[in-house]
Amino acid sequence: MANANTLNLASIIEHQARLAPEKEAIVWADVRMSYGELNAFANRVAHALNEMGIGIGDKVALSCPNLPYFPIVYYGILKAGAAVVPLNVLFKPREIAYHLEDSDAKAIFVFEGTEELPMGQMVKEGFDQVDSCEHLVVMTADKMAPSPVEGHRTLTQLIFDKPDTYETVATDPLDTCAILYTSGTTGKPKGAELTHLNLFTNISTTYNIHLPKLDFTTGEQMTCLITLPLFHTTGQNVQMNTNMFAGNRCVLLPRFDPAATLDAMEKERVNFWIGVPTMYWAVLQYVKQSGRDVSKIKEFLTVPTSGGAPMPVEVMREFGEMFGVRILEGYGLSETSPLATFNHFDRPSKPGTVGQPIQGVDVKCFDDDDNEVPAGERGEIVIRGPNIMKGYYKRPEATAEAFRSGWFHSGDIGIIDEDGYVQIVDRKKDMILRGGYNVYPRELEEVIMTHPAVSLVAVIAVPDEKLGEEVKAFVVLNEGEELSEDEFINWCKEQFAANKYPRYVEFRDELPIGGTGKIHKLTLKQEVRGEQ
Repeated sequence: MANANTLNLASIIEHQARLAPEKEAIVWADVRMSYGELNAFANRVAHALNEMGIGIGDKVALSCPNLPYFPIVYYGILKAGAAVVPLNVLFKPREIAYHLEDSDAKAIFVFEGTEELPMGQMVKEGFDQVDSCEHLVVMTADKMAPSPVEGHRTLTQLIFDKPDTYETVATDPLDTCAILYTSGTTGKPKGAELTHLNLFTNISTTYNIHLPKLDFTTGEQMTCLITLPLFHTTGQNVQMNTNMFAGNRCVLLPRFDPAATLDAMEKERVNFWIGVPTMYWAVLQYVKQSGRDVSKIKEFLTVPTSGGAPMPVEVMREFGEMFGVRILEGYGLSETSPLATFNHFDRPSKPGTVGQPIQGVDVKCFDDDDNEVPAGERGEIVIRGPNIMKGYYKRPEATAEAFRSGWFHSGDIGIIDEDGYVQIVDRKKDMILRGGYNVYPRELEEVIMTHPAVSLVAVIAVPDEKLGEEVKAFVVLNEGEELSEDEFINWCKEQFAANKYPRYVEFRDELPIGGTGKIHKLTLKQEVRGEQ
C-alpha cells in the first residue's frame, strides 16, 4: 500500500511557484530569478539526476559559493528524492575525497571557480581518488562555455533538453534530506543526517519567530541578504530555506566584504541579514574608518541577527547604536537543523545570552554524570526536539554517545538562568584546564573586548610543563592604538582571578577567519603546536 505520509523540502519553492511564479526569488548581481524560473530549473536538474540513475536514498554533493546555481541544484537534488551533501568551497582535494567517500556521494556538482580558487580542478583531483562517486558536473560562470574540466559535462549540457516540469519524489518525512558535516576541529568531520521533517519544522519555526507575516500574493516581500556561505547550516536553512518558505527574495553575495555588504543593503533595501560576530565587527570597523553614511540602510534593516558564535556584548551594543536596531542572537548547531534558541521579538533580549528555546524544543544543562544542574550553574547544553538530527552518518557509536540519556549533547558549556535564557560560556573542547582549574576563553574574550584599545581577541590554551595548559590571548588593536604586552597583562590581572588571566599575549594585524566567517581557533592552536 502506498505511503500517503510524505514530505519533501523542495515543496517550499513549488508552493511559491504556484502562488506567484513571477515573484523574485533569487538576486545575484544583475540576475533576477523568479520562483517560477527557480522551480523550472530545479525540475530540469531532477530529470537529469534520474537519467544518471540517481534517485531516492542516493547522496549528491554540491560545492558552490553563493550563486544562483546553489539553490537550483540544491532543490533539484531534493526533488529527485536524493539527499544533498553541501561541501565547503575552500576544501582541498584530500578533504573533497574524504567527504565524497564518507558520504557515499554518487555525484558532485561543482562551480568552476576562479584563478585564485580553481574549485573545478580541485574537485576533479579529489573526485579521481574516489571510485564510488560516478559523476562530476561543472557549473560555469558563462553558462554557454565549454567545461573547464576535461571529460566532464557542464550543468547547461546536462539539462538543456530536459523538461521544465517534474513530479517531485514523495519522500518520507524521516528520509535523509541533507548531510551536513561538522567542522572537524577534533578528529575527522562527521556527517549530521538531517531529515525532511527536521528541516521543515525548523524553518517553519524560524519563519514564525523571525519574520513578519506578509501577503505574498499582493506583492509584499521581505529581502534577505545572504553573506554567510550557503554550504553552512545557517546560510542554507535559517536564510535560504526559511525565506523560500516565506516567499521572500534572497540576495546572494558570494564573498563577504563589509563595503559590498553595505552596498547590497542599500541597493536592494535589505530587511533581514544574519552575520557571525566577526562580520558585525568588520562592518563596524569599516563604517568607523570610512565614515560611510548608513542612514538609508537604517530605513530598511529591521531584522539583523547573529549566530554561529557568541557575539561580544560590546560589538552588539556598538552596532545597535550605529544602525538603530535590536540585534537578535540565536544558537544552534548543524545537528539541530540548526536553530535551538533565540531572543524572541516579543520578549526582552538579555545581552550576552542567545535567548530562550524555540517552540517545540527543550534545552537543559547537564553535569558530567548527565544530571541537570540548577539554574545559574554551568553545564553541558543538551537539546531535544523535532529539530534533532537522525544521527551521524555511518557512525552508530558517535551517535549513541551524542544521544546519551535521550538528549543530544552539544559539547557547548552554558548557563540557563531562572527565566530560561541560555548563555553560551564556551565550547567544551575549547575549555582550558590550567593547573586543575577550568578557564573559559569566552568569558575572558568578553571582558578583553571592553578594553578601549582592543578591536578583536581570541583566547586559547598553550602547553605548559608545570600547569598542563596556560592561557594566551591573540589581540588585534584598534587602528592607531598602542599597547605593550606588560600593559595588557597587567590590565588583565585587574579584571580576572589569578588562575584565569592570560600570561601570554600576541598582537596581530588580523586573526585567521574560517570559511564560515568565524575566528578559526584551530589554526592558532596548530601554530602553537608547530603544525603550520
